[in-house]
Amino acid sequence: MKVTIGQRELEMGSKYLTELRSSNDIWEDTEALRARLAEDGYLLIRGFHDRERVLSARMDFLRKLQAMGRLDPHAPLEEGVISKENKGGMWGGSAEELQADFPHFLEVVNHPSVMSFFDRLLGGKSMTYDYKWPRAIAHGGNTGAHYDVVYMGRGTKNVYTMWTPFGDTPLELGTLAMCLGSQHYDKIKQTYGEMDVDRDNVATGWFSEDPVEIVDTYGGQWATTAFEAGDVIIFGMYMMHTSLNNRTNRFRISSDTRYQLASEPVDERWIGHKPKGHYAWGKTPQKSVADARKEWGV
Repeated sequence: MKVTIGQRELEMGSKYLTELRSSNDIWEDTEALRARLAEDGYLLIRGFHDRERVLSARMDFLRKLQAMGRLDPHAPLEEGVISKENKGGMWGGSAEELQADFPHFLEVVNHPSVMSFFDRLLGGKSMTYDYKWPRAIAHGGNTGAHYDVVYMGRGTKNVYTMWTPFGDTPLELGTLAMCLGSQHYDKIKQTYGEMDVDRDNVATGWFSEDPVEIVDTYGGQWATTAFEAGDVIIFGMYMMHTSLNNRTNRFRISSDTRYQLASEPVDERWIGHKPKGHYAWGKTPQKSVADARKEWGV
């Protein structure tokens, strides 16, 4: 099967793209989960969330998109068919800000089962950032390859992203893809990985929009899979990831949420009653990623 990432078409099973592996086989073995996370850079867990809870939250997002005029009025609401304007939705904000429009969302990502899992995985009391990142990706949309640390690296580096798709998500809808081995790209970690988008004001914050260039230059292999409602993928701040292009006429709805030990330093931009978020990025003329990479020598 062929998929598209940015301007590149990749073949599943080629040197550039393979299948993510599930960690459900070691679900009850905490040490094995930690070892798998260190080895693979991610944990794919099928059925992590209650499916019906996820689908209830999906309907909240669809009703919001409908109110915004972003859905095809002639198609069933639950299908999430994109209107002819092909505009997506980004709803980043605090729990309080999101609760009114998406009452079932926090029931998924802040659920006691989620927090107890991170308590177990991290070996102590965990916390989640107050700021959350739910979004709806329209036709053609995708995200360039990046490390999350450049957006949220001011506290501990032991922060973990949980990517949750709100609905069954086949490859053509635009699934997340991990770059296997990228947590060991030492030169990139020491240069790009030290960037702070608010301090350095580099456009997009993405390292590259070309998945082939990354593999050819630095090694590794991209990996993705089809997801069902309830599945998640969890990964650290130095795991390069991207998304496949949404090649359908339906929205891909998903969220990024972050978790860490409560005892470790927290990036102040993402916590509190009304987190300040990215306060400087994009406010002045930005440096291009290409220029920044020349300076870094990567």
